Amino acid sequence: MIQDIAPHTYDPVFRRKKPEDRDYLLHYEYNKVMLLKGEKGSAIPTFGELREEGEFSEQAQYLFSIDDRAYYCVTDMAVPEFGGFYMEPLTVFRNFEPLHQAFAGITGSQLYRWMQSRRFCGCCGSKTEPSARERALVCPSCGQTEYPKISPAVIVAITNGDKLLMSRYAGGAYRNYALIAGFVEIGETFEDCVRREVMEEVGLRVKNIRYYKSQPWAFSDTEMVGFTAELDGNDTICLEEEELCEAGWFTRDEIVEYGPCISVGHEMMKAFKDGKI
Repeated sequence: MIQDIAPHTYDPVFRRKKPEDRDYLLHYEYNKVMLLKGEKGSAIPTFGELREEGEFSEQAQYLFSIDDRAYYCVTDMAVPEFGGFYMEPLTVFRNFEPLHQAFAGITGSQLYRWMQSRRFCGCCGSKTEPSARERALVCPSCGQTEYPKISPAVIVAITNGDKLLMSRYAGGAYRNYALIAGFVEIGETFEDCVRREVMEEVGLRVKNIRYYKSQPWAFSDTEMVGFTAELDGNDTICLEEEELCEAGWFTRDEIVEYGPCISVGHEMMKAFKDGKI
């Protein structure tokens, strides 16, 4: 999955440090990221590679580190006209290499979206400022503190004997088959969320709900929690057409392997195809 970057090590601890030339600069504009095109393909640029374009250290906000290289976000800058710099949609990170840079790029975008959406205090309207002690935005007027947005969600592999339930979304750019998934509501357990989402989207009951594994899914600011479950009763699907355009039961041979396997949903689909679920 996209967070499985070993032997590299991700360090999310907040630090106060200035960028070095070998550190990486992440610049986002809405749903796009700045990359540097080179002989071996596109890459996240370093501060050293942008040295001739200006000094960005003062406005750079530390995000995290991978191994001994730090990643910073710089929002107030123009993309250089020359030198191979260009903007690319964030979906590039679904197939980006090396994998640890894909993980860095999409994780940085989650922090960028949070910072952009919390520029002003939700209590008094004053402009927020980065905290000097932790990864947070603080209102200098009323003291309101905002932390990065992380939304819990569930995704479930539902089996019916030797078949797996798969569906396709009614909207959005993603057109491949996927598993039933949804965000957790206030006051709801993960298991209750599984039952509710399955009933709402395909009208089925499930039993034997078991935890599989979790993953950070920065594309939607989500912590995705994977489960397996078994059909409980009638297998007739009642489709929620506003959410899904298709759903059905698929045998192991009918399941398509989508590469690269970067999501917990795809991993569970492959695990079922291989007879491990």
